[in-house]
Amino acid sequence: MTLGSGPARLFLAAAALSLGVVAAALYTQHALGMLPCPWCVLQRLIFVVVAAAALLGAAVSAPAARRVAAGLMLLGAVAGAAAALWQHFVATSSTSCKLTPADRVISATGLDALLPDVFGVWASCADAAVKLLGLPYEAWSLMAFLLLAAIAVRLLLHPRG
Repeated sequence: MTLGSGPARLFLAAAALSLGVVAAALYTQHALGMLPCPWCVLQRLIFVVVAAAALLGAAVSAPAARRVAAGLMLLGAVAGAAAALWQHFVATSSTSCKLTPADRVISATGLDALLPDVFGVWASCADAAVKLLGLPYEAWSLMAFLLLAAIAVRLLLHPRG
């Protein structure tokens, strides 16, 4: 891994952004009492997956391997953006998130039982509809996913730097 190269730095920046968003979510949950719904937790999981792909991209130097990592990042970012939009336009107006795709994915992974402080679902979608600094919580997530998608596209188009 060449930390001085442009692609490696972009991959590391994407990983830092993804994990920083998860850290911020955990801070707002545990310090500020903003409990997550299934769609919030699903987005956390997607940020972790994007971070893993970004770290993989930073660890390899072959352009083809970097393209694969960037492609995985882009798929994750698009999925995360879709989850944030679904949360905003559909889930927040629902009183229950039970048996939604987000709830099923989180349950299927078993992460809610393995790491409940990180991936546990503690609120309904309506209860979790809160604003942070004047914007809906999911809008912040959407902006981060869009930035990650832009980084991934840049890396796909220019894997060597």
